[in-house]
Amino acid sequence: MKLWDKGINIDKKIEAFTVGNDREIDMYIAKYDIWASLAHAKMLHKINSITTEELEQLTEGLETLLMQLHNDTFVIASQFEDVHSKIEYELTKAYGTVGKKIHTARSRNDQVLVALQLFYKDNLNFITEQTQVLFETLLQLAETHKEVLLPGYTHLQVAMPSSFGLWFSAYAELLIDDVYLLQAALKTVDQNPLGSAAGYGSSFPIDRAFTTNELGFKTLKYNVVAAQLSRGKSERTVAMALGSLCNTLARFAMDICLYMSQNFGFISFPDAFTTGSSIMPHKKNPDVFELIRGKCNKIQALYSEMLLITNNLPSGYHRDFQLLKEHMIAAFLDVKNILEIFNHSIKQIQVKKVDLSDEKYKYLSTVDSINNLVMNGVSFREAYQTIGKQVQEGIYIPEISKKHTHIGSIHNLCLDQIRAKFPN
Repeated sequence: MKLWDKGINIDKKIEAFTVGNDREIDMYIAKYDIWASLAHAKMLHKINSITTEELEQLTEGLETLLMQLHNDTFVIASQFEDVHSKIEYELTKAYGTVGKKIHTARSRNDQVLVALQLFYKDNLNFITEQTQVLFETLLQLAETHKEVLLPGYTHLQVAMPSSFGLWFSAYAELLIDDVYLLQAALKTVDQNPLGSAAGYGSSFPIDRAFTTNELGFKTLKYNVVAAQLSRGKSERTVAMALGSLCNTLARFAMDICLYMSQNFGFISFPDAFTTGSSIMPHKKNPDVFELIRGKCNKIQALYSEMLLITNNLPSGYHRDFQLLKEHMIAAFLDVKNILEIFNHSIKQIQVKKVDLSDEKYKYLSTVDSINNLVMNGVSFREAYQTIGKQVQEGIYIPEISKKHTHIGSIHNLCLDQIRAKFPN
């Protein structure tokens, strides 16, 4: 069944190419299309386009389909082009002409738009909640390890003392910036496109404010052409937000892989959280974080894909938009999985004590030495040159006593303030 079927036979190869894998992808938005159909049916009743009895039949049929989805018995068979045709077929099969009325005053275009935006909304909210869970995990780890020394690096060279507390809470605070973007993306898609039809509105006396309220949208896309133009723009905005979050997670995963290596040796994980080598029995590989890094980098490329597919399209609907669904939906599924496994794994991190007597950390406290001279009245420039000369001549002696006491005080100041910044 095709919603656009006019009784004309279509070439089988053309049909297969144009349908693609929509049937499989549409399973992820089936629930949202049914929700939107319920709201649309109620609106049709409100404007007297269908009777009370017809509304009750459509509601019963749509709720039955929701139950099938819940029970994993809802299937989009090969004779259907997509989920939209499947739903209308089942309603028509059960209620005859009444089922055919569900398409009154809407197009498949605004059906797809509203289903996708409901999917985006739902999943953006869930990802924000998952991000907050990871955020709290990192702050708890920061509190636990707030004064455990972690050498800081610039240019991959030993630089200044830091702490595991600062490291964990740094990534926690970066997650706040990512949530700002997730919220911006949510605001972008939280506009009801239903009623825009094929992109130029409907001559029926529809009540778009009703469906906006019924579906829980903050507002509606008032201009029907703008509603259609939002296809692609919404995907680019969401992809950018997901990419920002994945950038943070990828960098964090890279740190973990680096710090687990023997050359650094700052952290470890239980054996159950690592994998081995097929020929080297000593290996404990951070495969989870390597996969997180790779998956996150892949998702960061999504914005470019969405941009290139839609960047030069004129106004109105184009079949190119069909290509947006697959990788957008896959990205959401991947991000949710990544956040879950990241939070699960990072809780098991084993922080090691750094051996400051190691020769490579000899100059870790040169800045502290300079600052001590300055606090005793020496100008910064003179202090810098004095310590620099000691380093060059090989006579610099690290100041071990009172070392790095500033780290704890800075960190204690930060945690509550970082937590307070997380958006409500």
